[in-house]
Amino acid sequence: MVSDHSASPARDALATAVARTGLLPEPREETEVLRRLARALEPGQRSVDDATYRHVLCLVRRKKWVSRLLDKTRRSGRIWITREEIEDACATVEDPQADDQALERALDPVAQARLRSYGASPRAAFESVQADLVDTGRVPSPAQTDLLLMAVAVAFGLSADDPFLTFTRQEESRRQDAASKIETAGRRLRAQEEEQLRAWEESLVPFSEVPRLLHCSGREALRWIAENRLPVARKVSEPGGRERWEFDPQTLVALRGKLNEWRRGGRPAEGDAPGRGSAGQPAPDMGRKVANAVIARVAALDRYAAHFRTARALQRRITLVTGPTNSGKSYTALNALAQAESGLALAPLRLLAHEFREALASRGVEASLSTGEERLIVPGSRHLAATVEMCPFYSPVDVAVIDEAQMLFDTDRGAAWTAAIMGAPARHLYVLGAPDCIPMVRRIAELCGDPLDEISLERKSPLRAASQPVRLADLGAGDALIAFSRREVLDLRAALMQHGKRVAVVYGALSPEVRRAEAQRFNSGQADILVATDAIGMGLNLSIKRVVFASLKKYDGRQTRDLSVQEVKQIGGRAGRFGKHETGVVAVLAGAGSPSFVRRQLEADPEQPEDLRPFVQPDVDIVKAVATEIGSQSLYGVLSRIHRAVLRKDDPNYRLADMEQAFAIASALEGVDTLDLPTRWAYAMCPVDDRDNGIRRLVGWAADHAAGRRVLPPGTGRLPPAERAGREELERAEKRHKRLVAWRWLALRFPEFYPDREEAEDTTRRLNDWIESVLRQQSRARQTQKF
Repeated sequence: MVSDHSASPARDALATAVARTGLLPEPREETEVLRRLARALEPGQRSVDDATYRHVLCLVRRKKWVSRLLDKTRRSGRIWITREEIEDACATVEDPQADDQALERALDPVAQARLRSYGASPRAAFESVQADLVDTGRVPSPAQTDLLLMAVAVAFGLSADDPFLTFTRQEESRRQDAASKIETAGRRLRAQEEEQLRAWEESLVPFSEVPRLLHCSGREALRWIAENRLPVARKVSEPGGRERWEFDPQTLVALRGKLNEWRRGGRPAEGDAPGRGSAGQPAPDMGRKVANAVIARVAALDRYAAHFRTARALQRRITLVTGPTNSGKSYTALNALAQAESGLALAPLRLLAHEFREALASRGVEASLSTGEERLIVPGSRHLAATVEMCPFYSPVDVAVIDEAQMLFDTDRGAAWTAAIMGAPARHLYVLGAPDCIPMVRRIAELCGDPLDEISLERKSPLRAASQPVRLADLGAGDALIAFSRREVLDLRAALMQHGKRVAVVYGALSPEVRRAEAQRFNSGQADILVATDAIGMGLNLSIKRVVFASLKKYDGRQTRDLSVQEVKQIGGRAGRFGKHETGVVAVLAGAGSPSFVRRQLEADPEQPEDLRPFVQPDVDIVKAVATEIGSQSLYGVLSRIHRAVLRKDDPNYRLADMEQAFAIASALEGVDTLDLPTRWAYAMCPVDDRDNGIRRLVGWAADHAAGRRVLPPGTGRLPPAERAGREELERAEKRHKRLVAWRWLALRFPEFYPDREEAEDTTRRLNDWIESVLRQQSRARQTQKF
């Protein structure tokens, strides 16, 4: 390449540099090299020094080097090395002719430094990297795990015969063997349970066989079925609304000794049930071949209100207080609670339980606290603030308050509200909620036989729908922008920051502590705009001037649908603050929908629920009773029978809650030895996120528990400086926080095996502080691009 003064300065500089260095760019590199040389040239210059030319070549070739190294690390099994590490390593290479060995040499110190940043010890770093891999859906093979182990040892300067390597290899081998055995045993035991159920169901006989097997007439059999003496094992729906009844032949044979008593009109002795022979002697052992009707009777979910004996023994009075958001529903109830000698406040969220406790303290009453992951006992206190799932059912109090009763309709958590409203042992029970909950609470009061008073409240400040949509650029101080996914919230946050706005965010994956801190930033004016999901619908005190919907549709786990009347009212009702923003405004973002839809939903009457049967689910007492009846300690088997036998779909009073996750955990735990049934049930109730491999992790913890080993709390993993963190790092931290929630939940129930609670609480605080620091980052170019 010869210099030509008629060529561009950049091309002339390239020709001169190639002549001096002998480094010729490839044809596909030439355009980018010329562009970068043109930037490097000062006005009037037609050449660059050799160092500059080499640097330009390195910049142009860096993308190719990154691809080569990425492919090489993946092929060699080093799946923990990230693209960011490789990019950082390639940025240090100064030889444009670098081969693979030179690139590997550049990568080594970067990768080792990153491994050391994962933890203070080799063990902590090793476990944190493994957790990161699982976060991204990459479960390392045994060979990849061993490669990672060696890399950690090198990063920490350990020798090949260091005890850490020997111990960790043994531990990993044990864990892998244990996981394999648990999975194998689980499959075998589940197959046994299902085969026994299948064989039992195949043994059932139609009604036409009952007279022959029971030695009675058909008329007598029908009468005894109506009197609930003769159990129908299974009822099968058929076309045309008909139902086929099936019976267990062994149960029928065992009941022959009862016929004379039944014919004389004698009533069964208390506690006597089908399945006992004459003179009250036990019938032949039927093992798991117990009629579905017997299981249903034992579970007694069709008589659920009677399950709460303490509440039924009290002369309870229920006061239902309904009204829209910002109508002061809790004020009167909390005053009554504070004036009572003993009381209970039940909230839907841990954050709200804390706020109830603070509200009582402001009224001069010190209350204890009970949530899924924490206990705070105040000596001598006769008041308790708790989450709904932690409702105590056996200690009577004068007054109880249950908030957000519209949660009765929630398929996942609605059963907890049913249990709390039916079972709260309070002489005077205040139930607070949106107007939508009125018919359901009336139905529950009727099922309990409790008198019900109703109080309806209006908003303290007016609420109106905006007539025009709002542009993103026109959002200002006091506005709350509502989206329906974490991704949308962060996208809108980035867009607003590019407009120079200070933004706070609230969404469900954030811990209550971080949500509260972000709300405080918004309320205090440190942030102009709040971008949030429908998580702001309850649990936060917010001073919002205007609510703006970024979408009028949401995905509810099954389908994308229009926002309901209740959702628009609940979320939109956050606009306006008595004494500050006297009129609340509800609007829609430009391009997201019609303002008239918002107006119609705000003005509409409460939607009438299609089904007024409250959700119910078994508790540990019911699970144990069914297990005793079927002669099994298999939680999978017990839940299978409850699912098949309890609460037919046409039950007039109740419906079974969604127990899909509990069933999945029970199935996964089937191969874990030595855990008793109540312990398995506790694990099945643990709040884990299966999208984060939560059930798999839970089974590992349960296996350590069963083996008598201490279960260590999850760590923070690698937390980069907040100003360098992007969405991926933020999401990982949120997932780790959820794992800590699950660990702390189990630690309250099994402290002997989860003893490191202080460490877990410290880790939780550090994660919360880091997440809040990331969310506080404003107006940094790198941050805006990454988010």
